[in-house]
Amino acid sequence: MKKIVFLTGTRADYGKIKSLMSRVDKSPNFELNIFVTGMHMLSKYGSTYQELEKDGFQNIYKFVNQRENQSMDITLSNTIVGFSNYVTEIKPDLIVVHGDRVEALAGAMVGALNNIKVAHIEGGEVSGTIDESIRHAVTKFAHLHFVSNEEAKRRVIQLGEKEESIFVIGSPDIDIMFSSKLPTLETVKERYSIPYDDYTIFMYHPVTTEVHKLKDHIRNVVDALIASNRNYIVIYPNNDEGSQIILDEYKRFENNPKFKLFPSIRFENFLTLLKNCELMIGNSSAGVREASVYGVQSVDIGIRQQGRYDIYDLIIHVRENKDEILTTLNNITKLNFESTSPFGDGRSDERFLEALENDFVWDEQFQKQFMNIEVLKPSLVG
Repeated sequence: MKKIVFLTGTRADYGKIKSLMSRVDKSPNFELNIFVTGMHMLSKYGSTYQELEKDGFQNIYKFVNQRENQSMDITLSNTIVGFSNYVTEIKPDLIVVHGDRVEALAGAMVGALNNIKVAHIEGGEVSGTIDESIRHAVTKFAHLHFVSNEEAKRRVIQLGEKEESIFVIGSPDIDIMFSSKLPTLETVKERYSIPYDDYTIFMYHPVTTEVHKLKDHIRNVVDALIASNRNYIVIYPNNDEGSQIILDEYKRFENNPKFKLFPSIRFENFLTLLKNCELMIGNSSAGVREASVYGVQSVDIGIRQQGRYDIYDLIIHVRENKDEILTTLNNITKLNFESTSPFGDGRSDERFLEALENDFVWDEQFQKQFMNIEVLKPSLVG
């Protein structure tokens, strides 16, 4: 039986890989192990490691890799040390990491340096800011690449990876988005004491390359939201540098009945809220990916998602300018869009498991070689 370790550091990446973890857990051919760290372990952000326990997963190892206001390089260092000790003890056959966070980079580095196969979920994406550099660095450490679509595959090939190491499976969160098991809106509103019939979801994260501008940016955003007189569901930012600046500004929402703040919302419940909201605003990837899949309009603020997918007329880009944001919110017209997904059809977990059952995945060759574009078919890089 092959031993597989999934590393998760945030509520977001857990939502992305949960369906894959479930599929592995149910297979008689694999043993699932989970290394939980990062934001999951911080009470300030809702101690979301508890969500994995509620979902019934076993073999969970919890590791605190950070403290308040800790720089990303120290978090990376701590995670490398903790995860290295962990894999030395359990000796996994495969490490699975997701996306573009420092925890994923730590996991990929530990695997590569210890001759343990590394699988990277959703490589080849455009993230923006430092996240994009991290994502592509993880690709270069990983041995196997599970990407969302052909466009992402082309980028991974452009990074010099072998075509046969790349599997197009779709985005795993679509598996849950298309699930018939999502809770009803009434259930979610009751659970979180949300009194609104009509509401906008707001999520805003620090832009690590613009931390020096963050105080002015978030003040302008909050000014606009308050002046708009809409009902808002506000979810805390991630814990990147500058998050406290955002949370300090959110204190202005206190005692305002137009705003409901949450450190975290369970992924399935968030999807139900997103599916039924009037609008999403902020700079979260959910505004350009999950919102588009559900046909929900979004207002994308600033540069954090610059270069990512625009689906038809769903996404409106604005700067961190009070008047520009307020004008957009006041003039936006609710339109009905069809659900669309360039990220898969909800069967990522099936394709992931099929790939794991391929003998090639377990080939003991760890030495990677850069593949020059010139030797590839033009159709793969065009």
